[in-house]
Amino acid sequence: MQRIHEKLVEEQGLQVGYSTLTRMLRELGLSRSQPVRCDRVPDEPGAEMQHDTSLYRIQLGGPGITLIASLLYLRYSKRRYLKFYRIFNRFVMKCFLHEALMFWGYAAGRCIIDNTNLARLRGVGSRAIIVPEMAAFSQRYGFQFVCHALDHPDRKAGNERSFWTVETNFLPGRTFSSLEDLNAQARQWATERMEQRVQTKARVIPAQLFEHERLYLHPLPAHLPAPYQTHQRVTDQYGYVAFGANYYWVPGTRREEVKVLQYADSLKIFGHAECLAEYALPADGTRHQYYSPAGEPKPRHQPRRRRDAKLEEQHLRAMGQDVSAYLDFALAAPGVQRHRFTRELFALSRQLTSAVFGHTARRAHRYRIVDLATLRRIAWLCLSQDQHVLPEPEVDEDFRQRPAYQEGYLTDQPDLSVYDQWSEEKDEENQDDQPF
Repeated sequence: MQRIHEKLVEEQGLQVGYSTLTRMLRELGLSRSQPVRCDRVPDEPGAEMQHDTSLYRIQLGGPGITLIASLLYLRYSKRRYLKFYRIFNRFVMKCFLHEALMFWGYAAGRCIIDNTNLARLRGVGSRAIIVPEMAAFSQRYGFQFVCHALDHPDRKAGNERSFWTVETNFLPGRTFSSLEDLNAQARQWATERMEQRVQTKARVIPAQLFEHERLYLHPLPAHLPAPYQTHQRVTDQYGYVAFGANYYWVPGTRREEVKVLQYADSLKIFGHAECLAEYALPADGTRHQYYSPAGEPKPRHQPRRRRDAKLEEQHLRAMGQDVSAYLDFALAAPGVQRHRFTRELFALSRQLTSAVFGHTARRAHRYRIVDLATLRRIAWLCLSQDQHVLPEPEVDEDFRQRPAYQEGYLTDQPDLSVYDQWSEEKDEENQDDQPF
């Protein structure tokens, strides 16, 4: 519209107001794209399932936290599978789909998703290209991912309607003590209660309709392997490997590199292609615990847990408002390990004067710096630019009364005449080297 206005005024010499031009274009239907009609996709048995996620604020026995609800929906039979997560990445998405599909024992031919980067590599809608990793994963289960058109969430209306049912039917009136309790109630609600409830105007019951749809679905073998992630770890001096803020003991006597396979609910530790131990993942929120294989004697030694940095934090906050304000900013920054950062910041404060450290903290807060290496460079810059005279060291004037001083005071004075002679010879050499 701006280009049209320029051509009319500058090239054609027509004096027309911009607002008048935009009104005329709106009346002619040229300023915006007209809404198009949606296609009706036939509701065929075994043809389609839909997946999506949604954020909810839920109380787990305390203040509310944000959780991600993942829901898989069979379009024809109206079956649902619901689970909540703290984080939802590509690996978690594969674990959820494996759990839901293995629970049903069947998979539909295609899975409708939005244009999420978890499964989509590039492009949108019908031109979307699926990530090769996710394409290989879906092929193993006999379906393919299909992205709906941009800004067209009605394409998976059954999934969107299911989330509305979660908000109005599942969450209200229920209390949850933990994430495990929440998921147990969500599974019972989605796979038992809702499957026996009459739904839609057609008065269908999902459990009964699924008996007919299963004849058109792709059956899954019971031995289909679960997805996993690989992590490299090194056994510490006590025989433990760290994972997820907890410690797992590795049988043996040597300290070596091991491979940790992370599944949805368990860990397997391998060394030289041999499974050394297998552990079930602890409950959500468990931290700094030590685990050993069941049925075996517990290890004799356990690593001592490092204490928190509360004392260091108190010393830092007592150094002034600038340091306290910077500490509040840095500890709230994403990715900062609270206790480790506080200890290293306290160690840096012991190497500088309080004035220089306060100037460093103020400058780092201004430029939003949380990297410790950059903090040290800022401190060096503040030292190099400091114009103040260095403070004089405190000297005890009674040092002359100490026995060590008295003993040294009575010794003979050193003969320094050799340095005077060397200086005179040096001056003579310099005079001889001067040209005439």
